[in-house]
Amino acid sequence: QVQLVESGGGLVQAGGSLRLSCAASGIIFSRSLVGWYRQAPGKQRELVAFVSSGGNTDYADSVKGRFTISRDNVKNTVYLQMNSLKPEETAVYYCHTDGPPFVWGPGTQVTVSS
Repeated sequence: QVQLVESGGGLVQAGGSLRLSCAASGIIFSRSLVGWYRQAPGKQRELVAFVSSGGNTDYADSVKGRFTISRDNVKNTVYLQMNSLKPEETAVYYCHTDGPPFVWGPGTQVTVSS
């Protein structure tokens, strides 16, 4: 049984920073593609960043230079460091892996005040 659990969300002022964590059980993250997505109210879920089994990373153009995805293989956890946050980035942030199996975490709320 594979489970992903996000943490680290909360309320932050514009220009501030947060670090999100995605802890996995039942799957070895270092063997999988893992991504962070976000979904703002009334909008489609969008890819923010991913890290591959080989350690390659990529980011949405809107977050390049401000966000960093990383993986701790000992802790079996993927992180998303978010800097210089903007109010329009208020959303529920989700962790996802292609596995197999294909699994989503329940999400963590990030609210950026203006």
